[in-house]
Amino acid sequence: MKISLSVTTLVLAAVLLVAPAMPARAADVTVNDTARFLAGMQPSADSPLQPLTRDPAWQRHAKFFDGAFAQLEQRQLSKIRAWSDTNLAAPKPTMFYMFSGPDFLYANAFYPKATTYVLSALEPPGAVPDLSRLPRGAVNNALYSVERSLGSILSFSFFITKQMKTDLHASEVSGTLPILYVFLARSGMTVRDVKPVTIDENGTLAVGADGGSRNAVHGTRITFAGSDGVERTLYYFATDLSNSGVKSSGFLKFCATLAPGNSLIKSASYLLHAGNFSTVRDFILAKSATIIQDDSGIPLGDYGAKKWRFFPFGHYLGPIDKFPGRYQQTYAELFRRAQPIDFGIGYRWRTQETNLLLSVRLPDDGTGAAETATSAAEPAAAPAPPPKPRPRRPRPRPLPPPPPGYYWFWR
Repeated sequence: MKISLSVTTLVLAAVLLVAPAMPARAADVTVNDTARFLAGMQPSADSPLQPLTRDPAWQRHAKFFDGAFAQLEQRQLSKIRAWSDTNLAAPKPTMFYMFSGPDFLYANAFYPKATTYVLSALEPPGAVPDLSRLPRGAVNNALYSVERSLGSILSFSFFITKQMKTDLHASEVSGTLPILYVFLARSGMTVRDVKPVTIDENGTLAVGADGGSRNAVHGTRITFAGSDGVERTLYYFATDLSNSGVKSSGFLKFCATLAPGNSLIKSASYLLHAGNFSTVRDFILAKSATIIQDDSGIPLGDYGAKKWRFFPFGHYLGPIDKFPGRYQQTYAELFRRAQPIDFGIGYRWRTQETNLLLSVRLPDDGTGAAETATSAAEPAAAPAPPPKPRPRRPRPRPLPPPPPGYYWFWR
């Protein structure tokens, strides 16, 4: 018995001596490290992705994104946040962004105080695999595809959808999820959790579900936090927003559970001018406390003058040539008294050509003051001057040539 005990003791001692020399189990790749890596930002020191940051391809990717996002911050995002801080006094916690694609960047810039963001478009959420397990060439291809897919929004403020679809179906990372990762990381957010979600025909959300009925709406739920530590939620849903699409799904029923909210509409291809998008248009008008849009959003005549107070900013030059027949004379008249704006947005992305309309819902009787506009916006609400002779309708201008470096993404 004593001999057996001594042998056991020796074995245990040997194991303890050898154990420190045995390699520890590799740490898991967190979603936050994946987001930072794709965004060209250093992952945590113990991340399995850390060795990949020594690759010249990633270092070039990081340098490019550092420069591109620094320029975007200076040219637009910081100015949008300043505009929002001046003109939105009490935004709702929910923010709706229909026809958004994965554009969290501008959703957050216009409504940084929201705690729930709902983005929706046709593009599928896709997936981002464990990048540490991919061949080096596949990782480099993924980085290049992300860069290409962000080309237009970094240069103009909107996605070229056809280009984005091509780029993010051609590599190991796919769909809108990798772009959402990049935008969250570059907005200073910490990604805490990502799960697939579905909405059934009754508007009920199921978390962690990839299946569902034929009419189920598929999406992703991302929980994240900013520097203030407040946990926020971003939903992205791939869904058809036409009348037939939303009537056969529970998407708007789910959105109604989060209402009232604030809405953003930009570069929306003038779809809300068409009769086959009247259901989502009516939802936005009914469930929004404020709406920020360019002229590709809801036609001015659909608002109802007694229900809304309008604050125009910038210049209205009419639609670009790609969208003929969408000129609005009432928009032109409203923008005669517009306030200046120091950033560009939408298809008319040049600052001197851009238009932005802040619409604020009035109390139901239409007689009270708007609850979410600050005094800084009051000059825009002053009575209109006496009617002037109707100006000659300006000819729509074509989209200006892209800035230097834009075609870098297409080389």
